[in-house]
Amino acid sequence: MAETGTWTAKFRRQPYVVQLIWASLALAFLVAAATLNWSLAFIAAATFLLSLAPILFVRRIGVQLPMSFFAGIVIFIYATIFLGEAFDLYERYSWWDVVLHGGSALGFGLIGFLFVFTMFEGDRYAAPAWAMAFIAFSFAVTIGALWEIFEFFMDQTFGLNMQKSGLVDTMWDLIVDVIGGSFGAFSGFLFLKGRQLGGFTGVLHEFIQKNRKLFRRLRK
Repeated sequence: MAETGTWTAKFRRQPYVVQLIWASLALAFLVAAATLNWSLAFIAAATFLLSLAPILFVRRIGVQLPMSFFAGIVIFIYATIFLGEAFDLYERYSWWDVVLHGGSALGFGLIGFLFVFTMFEGDRYAAPAWAMAFIAFSFAVTIGALWEIFEFFMDQTFGLNMQKSGLVDTMWDLIVDVIGGSFGAFSGFLFLKGRQLGGFTGVLHEFIQKNRKLFRRLRK
């Protein structure tokens, strides 16, 4: 009973959007199992397990994730795997893939900045703000390019159609990656300058406050 209570408490501490997503996945799994739709059941279970991965990973490396950051990751996984695959939204809506690519690139831009800022232990003046932002941008675009290489490899090796329209799809994905990565990196630039860009710089500030040990040279 104590263990059940602990899991219930952890569930309730999560953002409401995460609770809603987990509840919908549980419901989808039960309905799919009852109707012997094992494909949907597998996708629902896989999506749920992958949504737990960030929690396990950050605990492993001793980092605390802001709720907003974690919620964004869970929403992305849910939209990519469950909604995209189970309900075939990639085929129904041409903009679905574009939105997800842009969102992931923005996220990787923020992560890239935090990675660079961690290397300098929070010293705002260890390198020019534009240089830190450029490294963050490069990180995000590199991840996007590696993903496109992965899609090409899967299509060529296993006869899949991840690239959809081939070169055109790849180029649009890379363009969106550049735009999303630019926003993420620019958020880091504005953070170093003490300015704001919507909630993105707020996410950076929240992460740094939760992990002060990684940013020992940060000046208030």
